[in-house]
Amino acid sequence: MEYIIFAVLGLLLLLLITSNIRIVPQSEAYVIERLGAYLTTWGTGLHFKIPLIDRIAKKVSLKEIVADFQPQAVITKDNVTMKIDTIIFFQITDPKLFTYGTAQPLFAIESITATTLRNIIGNLELDESLSSRDHVNGLMRSILDEATDPWGIKVNRVELKNILPPKEIQEAMEKQMRAERERRESILLAEGEKQSAILIAEGQKTSVILAAEAEKQSAILYAEGRKIQKITEADGEAEAIRTVQFATAKGLEMIKEIDVDDSVLALKSFETLAKVANGKSTKMIIPTNITKTNYMANPSKPDDSEHQG
Repeated sequence: MEYIIFAVLGLLLLLLITSNIRIVPQSEAYVIERLGAYLTTWGTGLHFKIPLIDRIAKKVSLKEIVADFQPQAVITKDNVTMKIDTIIFFQITDPKLFTYGTAQPLFAIESITATTLRNIIGNLELDESLSSRDHVNGLMRSILDEATDPWGIKVNRVELKNILPPKEIQEAMEKQMRAERERRESILLAEGEKQSAILIAEGQKTSVILAAEAEKQSAILYAEGRKIQKITEADGEAEAIRTVQFATAKGLEMIKEIDVDDSVLALKSFETLAKVANGKSTKMIIPTNITKTNYMANPSKPDDSEHQG
């Protein structure tokens, strides 16, 4: 009987010990209280708490948390009412401050986000609020990060998810955008026609220049051809003259070499005179050297060199 009691007590003690062993997973932290007061914060790993004295007050996730808040009605500087919904990316950096800093951390963040957004948009006009999202996001992140620091929360990023202006404002904006697109289209068409006209004019100009250049080159080539032709003709005539002169000189040289006597020369002269006499001239003058040659060849005949035919 006593063994059974000790066994039961040992089993209960073992269960009590094992039930107070805790393993904290990664990216989590446990806030521990002892007798109702903050004791410590457990990080990742194996931990043991004293039974009936220590307790886990809060389990805190250290991962980044995304909070999507409902659209908030805001009024711009030019009195335009619109709705904006925001997304907050934050992370718990101090589990103790997060546990004991505020009772409802998410509600507190949402409230601060709404008031900060109203203050920022209230200083901007509609066009500025639509085109300055990055500025608004950065300003809100800075303000919210400073405001939530006492709660152990770090705001990493703030994004304006949707900006919803009134319906009539949306219609006016659409008309303005349509007019702007039409204006840009007209400008692009006019610019295209201008470029086309410039290209056509440039092409015509280039064509005229090329035609003039071709005509100039043609004239130059024609002149060069005529010049070369004349030079060739002159060279041919000069060569012909040189050939005739060379033949004449060669003939005289051959006559000189064969030692032709005066009677042969006289005979050739008479033959030449005979050919001349066959012409239409009515007078003929006989060179004196022919008569002299004839006289020397036949001195018995009288000298007729003065006779006229």
